[in-house]
Amino acid sequence: MEDTIAAVATAYGEGGIGIIRISGEEALPILQEIFEFHGDTDTFTSRRMTYGKIIDKEKNQIIDEVLAVYMKGPKTYTAEDVVEINCHGSMVSLRKTLALVLRKGARLAEPGEFTKRAFLNGRLDLSQAEAVIDMIRAKTDKSFDVAVSQLEGRLSLKVEEIRQKLLDLLVDITVNIDYPDEDIEEMTYEKLEESIVETQDMIEKLLETSSTGKMIREGIKIAIVGKPNVGKSSLMNGLLKETRAIVTDIPGTTRDTIEEVLSIRNIPVYLVDTAGIRETSDKVEKMGIEKSKEAFNQADFILFLLDGSRSLEEEDLQIMEFLKERKCLVLINKRDLGEAISIEEISAKLPASQVIEASLLKGQGITEIEDAVEDLVYGGEIVQKESMMVNNVRHIELLQQAVKSLTDALHMSERREALDFIEVDVKNAYERLGEIIGETVSDDIINEVFARFCLGK
Repeated sequence: MEDTIAAVATAYGEGGIGIIRISGEEALPILQEIFEFHGDTDTFTSRRMTYGKIIDKEKNQIIDEVLAVYMKGPKTYTAEDVVEINCHGSMVSLRKTLALVLRKGARLAEPGEFTKRAFLNGRLDLSQAEAVIDMIRAKTDKSFDVAVSQLEGRLSLKVEEIRQKLLDLLVDITVNIDYPDEDIEEMTYEKLEESIVETQDMIEKLLETSSTGKMIREGIKIAIVGKPNVGKSSLMNGLLKETRAIVTDIPGTTRDTIEEVLSIRNIPVYLVDTAGIRETSDKVEKMGIEKSKEAFNQADFILFLLDGSRSLEEEDLQIMEFLKERKCLVLINKRDLGEAISIEEISAKLPASQVIEASLLKGQGITEIEDAVEDLVYGGEIVQKESMMVNNVRHIELLQQAVKSLTDALHMSERREALDFIEVDVKNAYERLGEIIGETVSDDIINEVFARFCLGK
């Protein structure tokens, strides 16, 4: 924390601008040592861009023409003095400028160290800091909105509200344990249980959003399965809104899994078009079928295609055996060519699955598929931009641990056990919630969180 740190804050590669970020007590002195002012200005004013050149005075060499800005702490991202040097977006310029900054006394920042300093200096709590990396990695508008909500502190405020209730409860328990003879309100087991249940309900309401939040953050993996030549490649092309898979009437054309990333209704989706599952003597096709089965097992959701112009065949029935315990949407494709399969017939064999009719070559059925994916993620609930969701695995685990501790406390209260034992579990729940926002978290966890960040952030 005593060091002045520096790093390239923009993505590597060619661009209009590349930024070197410096944070720490020596940020301004380092800038003054390597910067040559242009015109009459010879001082830096906080939060004002200044035009000039970066000079390596030892070599009497101009490195780049730049715009530099000095921002005085604590009202900065890291709550320290910060300098940003806007170079031309050349890797050579950035590399030379950063090397000069390091030579003048800064050290290279570790991944996420700027945000880590913002956390350690009290500008962000830990959940807000984690939201920064979620914003950077967001693949859809919705996942970005959820990250922004968390960065604004909505989750933190809710966690703080729950922790305050637990703190009030801990105070009541402690007072009743330590000062039983004083003129204070008695903590009855009935009142204790009421407080525990109320707090537990608040945590569980947060956890109810976790499944949706996690899908929005990490995306869902959807496997397209079916026997050869039922329209799997046409489906993939339809969802992608472009031709990416070869479509022919020759069975076995797709010999390997084809994976694409797309957004369906602002939900990140990893779409896997699998080779048709059938018996074959072709070694290459057989390898593709094995990869299809692996993708099938790893998928969160299955799109199962049937050829509606032909009656069910052995290959269809074999795939259905695998689908009985899976989340699945069945598409009866090629409806324009015939009605050899009925919705009722499929529903009888796969009662838990949704069945729709489609003609993918004509673009029919794509909207219904998108509706089904959206319903899978949101559970039929109205999607609200302002809604708060828990989408971080670490947060979900801590919330679950808090619920377990409160459940244990409730069971002890129902058995009328000593308040000392109940206090331990209530305190555990309080501390687990504190780990979400960084109030009661170890250095190892903090280091692990920020190790996932990129350099320069």
